[in-house]
Amino acid sequence: MDSLGEAIRRAAVNRRAPKPRTAGLSPTEVDGAVHEVLDRALDNLWDHGWLPTDVYETVRRNEDERALSFVVDAIAHNTSRYTSLHPRWTEQLTDIGATIWWDRSQPHLAQWAVKHIELPDDALAVVVTLLATLSTLPALPLIVPRPGSPLAEITHHSVAPKILKRVRSLLAKAESTPFPDEAEALSAKAQELVTRHALERMPSEEPTTISRRVWLDKRYFDGKAQVVHVVADANRCRAVVYDLGFVALVGEELDLEIVELLTASLLVQATRAMVAAGDKARKGDESRSLAFRKSFLLAYAHRVGERLKAANTPPEDDRLLPVLAARKRAVDDLFSTLFTNTTSKSTAIRSEAGWDAGRAAADRADLDVDR
Repeated sequence: MDSLGEAIRRAAVNRRAPKPRTAGLSPTEVDGAVHEVLDRALDNLWDHGWLPTDVYETVRRNEDERALSFVVDAIAHNTSRYTSLHPRWTEQLTDIGATIWWDRSQPHLAQWAVKHIELPDDALAVVVTLLATLSTLPALPLIVPRPGSPLAEITHHSVAPKILKRVRSLLAKAESTPFPDEAEALSAKAQELVTRHALERMPSEEPTTISRRVWLDKRYFDGKAQVVHVVADANRCRAVVYDLGFVALVGEELDLEIVELLTASLLVQATRAMVAAGDKARKGDESRSLAFRKSFLLAYAHRVGERLKAANTPPEDDRLLPVLAARKRAVDDLFSTLFTNTTSKSTAIRSEAGWDAGRAAADRADLDVDR
């Protein structure tokens, strides 16, 4: 078993290394070697700040469906060994579908190969490819206790169900309407509603400053990341963009939930507005170019961020001002602890027409919603 495990590791780090040989080994021995190397790789990632969704999204972006399926099973196998899991781990395992579907009394690799109509050697090749990807991932800040860690009592501050239902309804309407002005007005109403809800709760709640990660699609990543950034800034949070494909957020738990709700909807709306700007153009026109669309998204995010921030100025309340100041310090302190080596990044605007169209689309939006 050890020799097969070493062969898998060598093949993962060196494409010219011989393929792992399974001759003379039983399916149980092969399965044991496979999960030993994958468990070690995953445990190393958990120790260095990675979460199930992070691993899932990285493999989804870089490998095929077979590798994605196998890594989900590997995560389910790995985490099933632990009796202590943070609630966010449990949520993410559910989100990616990491469950034990196979008969644990039989080798998993063989059952996976049958399910995916693969030969055992092809299944082993998938493992080698997967391990090659996992072995090259960098360390991330530890934002959630890894599996097996002792868990203190956890207090969650989330949006009240009644408010959450109204916000989701507003955002669903914003995403479905074909009129940009109406969509922005509905989004602004949702922002106003959750902002008021958060500010009303602040004086009576203990702060829970945490960090979360928002993964984005690669296409137009810079523009989408900027949308996340401006929404975070408007809601008292801070953001760091990772080239791996996500934006790391730091803020109060309730504020971060608000940011995730709003950005999910605004990204749909911003992308739709970007595509609509070039709908009537002919093939080859600038408004259908990659540079135009990137510039459009960046300008849209920039202008909407300006307007959101202006609309979310907190009231002059003697009770609220010291709470806001204390929470800002807590967010800044955690941000400085987690991200010790950040750099500013500028993105070139290569289409003036795209920039102007993006700002115009944001300016036409009515964000002044009466209560």
